[in-house]
Amino acid sequence: MQITLPDGSARELASGASGRDLAESISSGLARMALAVEVTPEATPEAPKPAPEVRDLDRPLADGDTVSILTWDSDGGKMAFWHSSAHLMAEALEALYPGIHLGIGPAIDNGFYYDVDLSNTGKDRLTDEDLPAIEAKMKELARGDSRFERREVSKAEAVAYFEEKGDPYKLELLERLEDGEITFYQQGDFVDLCRGPHIPSTKPIKAVKLLSLAGAYWRGDESRPQLTRIYGVSFPKAKQLEEHLERLELAKQRDHRKLGKELELFMFSDKVGPGLPIWLPKGARLRETLVDFLKTEQVARGYEPVITPHIARLDLFRTSGHYPYYSDSQFPPMLEGQKGPALPDGETPEARTHDEASGAATSGDEQGYLLKPMNCPHHTQIYDRKPRSYRDLPVRLAEFGTVYRYEQSGELGGLTRVRGFTQDDAHVFCRPDQVKEEFKAAIDLTMTVLRALDFTDYTAQVSLRDPENTTKYIGDDATWDAAEQAIREAAAEMGLDTVEEEGEAAFYGAKLDFMVKDALGRSWQLGTVQLDYNLPERFDLTYTDENDQRQRPVMIHRAPFGSLERFIGVLLEHTGGNLPLWVAPVQVRILPITDDQNGYAEGVAKELREAGLRVEVDTRSEKTGRKIRDAEVEKVPVMLIVGRKEAEAGTVSVRRHGLGDDSDQGAQSTADLRDALLAEIAASTGRA
Repeated sequence: MQITLPDGSARELASGASGRDLAESISSGLARMALAVEVTPEATPEAPKPAPEVRDLDRPLADGDTVSILTWDSDGGKMAFWHSSAHLMAEALEALYPGIHLGIGPAIDNGFYYDVDLSNTGKDRLTDEDLPAIEAKMKELARGDSRFERREVSKAEAVAYFEEKGDPYKLELLERLEDGEITFYQQGDFVDLCRGPHIPSTKPIKAVKLLSLAGAYWRGDESRPQLTRIYGVSFPKAKQLEEHLERLELAKQRDHRKLGKELELFMFSDKVGPGLPIWLPKGARLRETLVDFLKTEQVARGYEPVITPHIARLDLFRTSGHYPYYSDSQFPPMLEGQKGPALPDGETPEARTHDEASGAATSGDEQGYLLKPMNCPHHTQIYDRKPRSYRDLPVRLAEFGTVYRYEQSGELGGLTRVRGFTQDDAHVFCRPDQVKEEFKAAIDLTMTVLRALDFTDYTAQVSLRDPENTTKYIGDDATWDAAEQAIREAAAEMGLDTVEEEGEAAFYGAKLDFMVKDALGRSWQLGTVQLDYNLPERFDLTYTDENDQRQRPVMIHRAPFGSLERFIGVLLEHTGGNLPLWVAPVQVRILPITDDQNGYAEGVAKELREAGLRVEVDTRSEKTGRKIRDAEVEKVPVMLIVGRKEAEAGTVSVRRHGLGDDSDQGAQSTADLRDALLAEIAASTGRA
């Protein structure tokens, strides 16, 4: 049979040969390093665009397959390695805690976890002190070099196995599966329900570290049992683990929640509620700086500002599809004629789960209002307020609109996962012949924002439908195909490196997501540009063409920041809080050496403020060294030290934050300093 390699070359292998056979045919060294394979089956009329799949190295290949050999250096290889490590941890837990019940144990971006229930073991809970013993057991089992063996089983066989074992969580998972799609994986005496893939054996798992414990509701449902989630990471070499732990320690120092508190940018209050950030004066200044920057860019590119309410009638979101497509992520609706949620006699709101409260109003045609989960439905109403001609298009509407999502409490995380956030949202209504240029213009704006904040390492992800679950989406196949192809072409013409991910599209349209790597190499989804043929159809939006015929516009959703909250959280971690001069809440702090120089310092501050710089004067009765240390800790970019000599000469002694031995930059006139800072800001923002 013939196998195609990623470079387009072909290999002839015996019928039924495996990925391992393919690796050995290329080189013995590659065969030793191989962990798994990525297989794209040959296209057929029934499957013209087959999706690639990561598989075990020992599974047989088929004639016409395109195959990549995955090693540790590939994302797919790491995922298989960490998935296998999760199974190894589960095996260790069963050995140490007989009677333990297992939930799910997937690979994640930087390691793996397993959710477990200890209630049947006689042990109340795990603590950090238990983790070293689990690690030791994992290493012991790994040295046994047990093979990961895949076995297809019938549903009856699988149910019988887990009934005998007494594992309720696996039995519940089996309820959703059918015969023909159930597989077991076994290493040693440990058997788990799993679709794979896995690495060939436990032997490559040399270095293991269990990182933390957390609570996790079964299936993410707050009404279900809370399990213990054990997070870990593993590597083929001890040195790789050491380097990873060093990065984790650096990440702790850069944690935006820690920096937000230290730099007095934002806070959370239990009285306000989880996931609802409160911006302090310096944080508000930071937000406003970013907003003003984008507003200026938008005006120059023909966007018009709009403002819409925080709520709207349920019917608006029924038409858009957010209600009920977003039912799991939206706050319960406010039903008309009620001052609060409709509850049976004697039941309090606190006694109900979010799902129960939402479900109470999703079953019929109840009238009421909903906290908006997105701004786009409101913008359709602005477009539709008057007749539009083909000459009027494109119409570009922009809003910094706050939206609300009911994220599970266990998934909240500082600013990067919140329940109320502000999107730099805009919607372009254009003719079909304008789509590509408008989409490219939105890409260019997003790239302008990323450049200004020194995010230079990013990949553009073409986010597509999940072909196996099309019920999640609105619109017909032809519309989706057109949108997906238009995004590919626009990205290619902009010279972007792209990857494609199925199942990551919005329910109403395909999109281009910017996956940005920070200074620690972690990937974040920030800006997005989305192409939508469906909402104009659902809202019956039209324009009149040159033949006086009604036509349907296309809608482009665009958010270069994504959300201000998430963007700022990532920016803080990317910079370690050392924000670029142009965006720093306090750009300059003036430090008088004695009270005698306070008046001169205030005069310098006035001159710099009039030039548009954000300036503070530290008039505390502290020694100069203490004032400098405090400004360094608060990461103020520029410190101006003024004593008697500077006051008499009309100068300032300049110190720059974070430059070490080069921090002291000597004396400058106020005018020269002002001009230099303004030039630096202009260069950073592309407005020199």
